[in-house]
Amino acid sequence: MTAPDLTPEDDLHTVLRHERAHHDTCRAALAAMVEGADLQVVTGVDVSASGAGAEVLGYRLRSQAKALHELPEGPLFFGRLDFVRGTGGAHDGLGYHVGRLRISEHPAAPPLVVDWRAPVSRAFYQASARDPQGVAVRRRFGWAQGSRGDSADLTGLEDEHLDGLDGLDGLDGLDGLDGGETSAPASAVTVPPGVGASAIVTREIERPRVGPMRDIAATIQPEQDDLVRGELAESVCVQGAPGTGKTAVGLHRAAYLLYTHPRRIQRAGLLILGPNRTFLSYIAEVLPALGETGVRQATLHDEIARHPVTGADPDRTAAVKHDARMAEVLRRALYGRVRVTPDRAEDLCLPDGSYRWRIAGDALTELVRGVLAEEPPYEIGRERVRSRIVRRIQHQAERRSGPRPGSWLRRIERARAVSACVEAMWPRTTPEEVLAELLTDAKSLTHAAEGLLSADEQQALHWPRPPRSPKSARWSAADLVLLDEIAGLLDHPQGYGHVVVDEAQDLSPMECRAIARRVPFGSLTVLGDLAQGTTPWAASSWPTLMTHLGKPDATIVSLTTGFRVPTEILALAARVLDRLDADVPRPRSLRRDGSLRIRRADGDLPAAVVSAVRDALVHEGSIGVVAADADTPRLHRTLTDSGLTPSPRVTVVPATLAKGLEYDHVVAVEPTAIAESDPRGLNRLYVTLTRAVSRLEVVHDRELPW
Repeated sequence: MTAPDLTPEDDLHTVLRHERAHHDTCRAALAAMVEGADLQVVTGVDVSASGAGAEVLGYRLRSQAKALHELPEGPLFFGRLDFVRGTGGAHDGLGYHVGRLRISEHPAAPPLVVDWRAPVSRAFYQASARDPQGVAVRRRFGWAQGSRGDSADLTGLEDEHLDGLDGLDGLDGLDGLDGGETSAPASAVTVPPGVGASAIVTREIERPRVGPMRDIAATIQPEQDDLVRGELAESVCVQGAPGTGKTAVGLHRAAYLLYTHPRRIQRAGLLILGPNRTFLSYIAEVLPALGETGVRQATLHDEIARHPVTGADPDRTAAVKHDARMAEVLRRALYGRVRVTPDRAEDLCLPDGSYRWRIAGDALTELVRGVLAEEPPYEIGRERVRSRIVRRIQHQAERRSGPRPGSWLRRIERARAVSACVEAMWPRTTPEEVLAELLTDAKSLTHAAEGLLSADEQQALHWPRPPRSPKSARWSAADLVLLDEIAGLLDHPQGYGHVVVDEAQDLSPMECRAIARRVPFGSLTVLGDLAQGTTPWAASSWPTLMTHLGKPDATIVSLTTGFRVPTEILALAARVLDRLDADVPRPRSLRRDGSLRIRRADGDLPAAVVSAVRDALVHEGSIGVVAADADTPRLHRTLTDSGLTPSPRVTVVPATLAKGLEYDHVVAVEPTAIAESDPRGLNRLYVTLTRAVSRLEVVHDRELPW
């Protein structure tokens, strides 16, 4: 924890050997931590005084051991902070290695590595020459690509002096040191302005993308760090241009909240919502790499699905079902089942031994109206009606013969006459019954939609062939959203403490309401880009969407500095952005190293795609072939026949599933076909063009749409 007795004049090779030795010490300490966690599982439960306590303690110990066992291989630290001596502060003269989790030789011993989320680590991301925050030297470590965490893979380091004494010292590209691999000399790397003059950071950002998404703990920028370390109670919406790291920010914020508020988050739960399973697979390894396992990562469909999707809606029908007005239509349809007409309410007559208790029909109607005025969830309202009926009978009985025992009250509550009265006034129902009746009975729909939906919209909702029963209905994806709305009216679902929502611009108002029901008292991190909205109901305004999500006062922040998409590629995408109706800031890129190529197919598009993929394979990294959905099966067959797929490096992706993904080299096939694929085709094209990390090749036969 203390700074080593090494001066700037010491041989930098000696410094590197010292850091490698420290990494070996950390590796041994981590192995001891894993072994100790396993031992605690075996012996820890025995110290608990009760069965319940043993169960809770055992669960915690097993969870800790499981998390340690599931840590992926890799370097144990990526940075170091050395604080100025003589300041008298809490960190006076101390040095800290910064990594993805805390490592120590004993729980009470000073840490060998501090967690990147610890308060002291914030200076690693925020300190600068203008505001050093007490830091004398910030050190970054360069590791061989694909390192499993062997000390010999530590191949370089950079020292950034923030005390004004020196500039940037670098030790990189070392040969013959304990078998370490070499990397490109720092002087050979062009460092874009604003990335902190760090060749190591630049190479990490530009490293080829092969496999799932990586964490960015080593390269978080100050504006990203501000978002990551936001307060738990604060909901935030991040409008992020392509390549600004908004998804990574959301995942790192989740990891930070789990670290900072472990009990509150674990008790209430944390949920990561992604747009589709492909996206979730891509991000699945980020949180485990940061030491957080067991976090639920799901699509909204996974959260709300009461039935499999077996039906499909025409576009017009789906648009009406996703409209915010449907919330009131469904509320009317549900509470319209409650009987509050006095002339239809029969008296309640309850036999009790030789006596009969009676409540008049008009009194029952007023009782039900009083409960309705309180606007409780439907099931809670039903039970309130029951309890108030019982209370009235109890008052009658006590006026006649004094207090009644609890057994009498329980008998009255379960009495057949009381249950029949409750059922008649406030009938039990299910979401499926309510929605099936609404979509099949034109009279019910007209009554519920009066003043809300036009006759044409009501007709779009009407099922042409009603199912035999709600159980046999063929539910569409939009129907599941409506069923969830009704279920939320019946009874509130269990909420989460925090939910991270990615690609939020594609959520409909009704989908937003489904999410809002799951964070009634929690907070949200909402991520998206209005320019990448591709659904018919895609958002055009973040304040409006946040209102639908139940967080109208959320902070809205824009990330416009791109670290992924090179300038040349972003300039081409900007020509498509200019044609979109999206009020978003223009992004800028810090990358100057990309390449862009436009290839004319000359009548043989498949052959041109094969040629483009072969050219891309010469370079390092992943290759994404993105095309209109209708064209992807044919392209996949062509690449397979050419022996280019299946391959871990080459992926054929429909344009509808490209959002959130990234590839070193993207082959964008027939942009005009993507643009014409649906009303939001230009947005899909914008998404397609911004998936490239290093190289973009546009292959086309038709005229380009920009």
